[in-house]
Amino acid sequence: MTETSQQLEVWCAGEDWCPITSTATLIGKKWHTVILHRLLANGPLGFNALKTEVGGISSKVLSDVLEDLEEKRLVDREIVNEKPVRVEYSLTELGESLEPVIQEMAEWGREYLTAPSDEANSIA
Repeated sequence: MTETSQQLEVWCAGEDWCPITSTATLIGKKWHTVILHRLLANGPLGFNALKTEVGGISSKVLSDVLEDLEEKRLVDREIVNEKPVRVEYSLTELGESLEPVIQEMAEWGREYLTAPSDEANSIA
């Protein structure tokens, strides 16, 4: 169990499904879990390296998502005093604690999802 200072409030306290809904609110947006997964796999990354690792995300969206994850205390932003000065993103202890959840999502996806067929790709 985590320390009380590390815990986040659920927004619908009192219902047995509230922890699930609150967790989904934290990580359920399109890019949130992808970014958490890439930081789990690679460790701390600079903005451009993270953008490359994620792929298919605009700089604006990445910046917004990182800001949201930082606000939710899942990601830390650190200014690295090098020349030139750069920013590096890493997971907080709270963010790292999501590793089993992210890994389980990956396992479920590998077992139950399939790549789109070539026919579906040619229709689009």
